[in-house]
Formats: sequence, C-alpha cells, structure tokens
Amino acid sequence: MPSHHRRITLKDLAHELGVSTASVSNAFNRPDQLSSTLRSHILSEAKRLGYQGPDARARSLRTGRSRIIAVVLAETLTYSLNDAVSSELLSGVAEVLDAHGHTLLLLSGRQPGSDHHPGSASMADGFIVYGLMPSDHLLSDLPPQSPLVAVDFHVEGRPTVHIDNEPACYAIADHALAQRPKRIGILCLRLTATPHNGPLTDQQEWLSAERTITRSRLDGFYRAIDQHGIPRDQVPLWNIEENIHSVCAPVIEAILDLPDDERPDLLLCMSDRIALTALTLAEQRGIRVPEDLRLTGFDGIEEGQYRAPRLTTVRQNSSEKGRMAARMILGLDEPTASRLATTLMIGESCP
Repeated sequence: MPSHHRRITLKDLAHELGVSTASVSNAFNRPDQLSSTLRSHILSEAKRLGYQGPDARARSLRTGRSRIIAVVLAETLTYSLNDAVSSELLSGVAEVLDAHGHTLLLLSGRQPGSDHHPGSASMADGFIVYGLMPSDHLLSDLPPQSPLVAVDFHVEGRPTVHIDNEPACYAIADHALAQRPKRIGILCLRLTATPHNGPLTDQQEWLSAERTITRSRLDGFYRAIDQHGIPRDQVPLWNIEENIHSVCAPVIEAILDLPDDERPDLLLCMSDRIALTALTLAEQRGIRVPEDLRLTGFDGIEEGQYRAPRLTTVRQNSSEKGRMAARMILGLDEPTASRLATTLMIGESCP
C-alpha cells in the first residue's frame, strides 16, 4: 500500500490495482481504450486513494502535447455561451473531446481593448476557429504549425466545416416567393467590412464570400428572386451588426414603422433571432403574421419552433458541425473541406 504521507503517483496506483500504467493513464485520458467496467474501477479506486490524475504539466513536457484544444470564437464568451447556435456547436466539440480525453479551451475574438489572444493560446495542440474574426491579428497570432479547422469561415489552406448556405437560402426564398409578395425586404447579418446597423447600399464595402457566410446566404436569396422575375433593385437590404435582440430591434422597428404602402410584407431574415425579434415587434404593433407580414428565419433554434406562430426556417445541425471539426482536429477524420446539408422547416410564419 503506498504511503499517504506523499502524493500518490500513477505508478503507485497501477501497482496497487494490479494493472498497467497505460491502463491508468487511459482511464483519465483515453476512456475509449478501456471497457467501462475497468475504467469505473480505476477511477473509483483513484478517488479512494487520493490520486487526482496524471500531472498535466509533466505530461506536456514529456510528450510535447497538452491535450488541450482551443476554440477561437468570433464573439464574446458571454454571447457565445448564451447563443443557441454557438452553444450547440460547442456542445458537439466538447462531446468528442470528452470521449478522447482532451480539454476544451475557449478563446474570444472580441476581448475588449485587445486584438491578440492571451498567452494561454500557446498551450493548445490545435485550434477550431468559429465565425468571422474581427481582426486578422487574431489568426496570425496562432502557432502556424498547429492544426486548425475553420467553421463557418474560410482560412486559406486549412480544412473547413460549412453548411449548404446558398442552396438552403434559395430553397426557403423560393418557398416564400411562391406566394407573390408586394414588397420584399432582406435582413442580413454582419455583411459590411465596418460596423453598420441599418440600410445597406452599394456605396458600403461588403465582405467577400470567403469572409462571411452572409454573402452565400444572400446569393441564395438572390437566385430565387431572379428566378421569380423580381428585379434586385426593388429588394431593399438592411444590415444587422450583432445577432441579439437589442441590436436587431432598432433596425426592425424602423422597417415596421414605415407607411403601410412602403413596409415589406415579406422579410427574409438570415437568423432565427432576427426573425423572432421581427415577430415580437410586429405583434406589439398589431401587424398580423402571416396575414400582414410573412417572415422566414435561419438556424432552426428551439425557441422559434415552440412559440406561435411557429417560424418557417432552415434547420442546421450545429452539434454535428462541432463534432466534425473536433474529429478533424484530433486526426480521427480526414481534415478536408466538409459541407453539411440543412432541412427546410415550414411553419406558420410563412406557410
């Protein structure tokens, strides 16, 4: 029996249980390598004997690997954890990392007053970059030799995980336009190179398709609009800078307060949060949905499917996006350009 006057080691525990040191290490770091019965036995005995697991610092020095994967978020940590889409993606990443004994490190691309990552980024064995980074410095700061997977974002020469944004937006717009509207409006999400919350014009610098999924979604809307014979210059665009109610509301209020003969009777929204904000503000004004105003969203978040009228939207599997990115970064799947299909969901907001 090892002495309790000193810190019990991995070798001590292995000797006490009559198993190999590799089995003890796998119980903590690679649970998929052991039966659930053996792993449970090792972990319960480790707890009883006061063994807290392999020393991460020693392992990192010995192997050159920390078993830490960093997710670099385009938004603040507060926003990313509260947002239904990003939190679903993070859940998918964590699921794979948990199963293979890795730790998740979250880094925000919007640290107040900084356009560089904290020093903790250097600890990571690999990086998953999610969304449009506010500064190019944030990517150039990352160790160039480390594996990197981009999600909803393009990084030259690196594997990516996307959804079928253009076909999905074509499908939902084609459905909405089957009932010919009098006036269409499109509510975009962060399309401009500099922050802008309001009407869009050609005079503003728009981000490229490589920089933002908004361009792909707009291309899908435009393809349907073209096929239905509607001139693009008759379809006004508005930009929304952040996908939260307080930022969406001022833009949408200005639209809904237009005179009846100017207000759109169809709004194609690039997120469910935008569409739900429009739905709430329309109801407050006595504008009936879908009788007076039809709305479409994008994402398929639960909130849009639980309230009435239920949103017509596109459902994306954000958890699977996270799992795919995590499997690539761990070398479990081939790192390549991957694209997930989406599902059109017809609700009462645009039947």
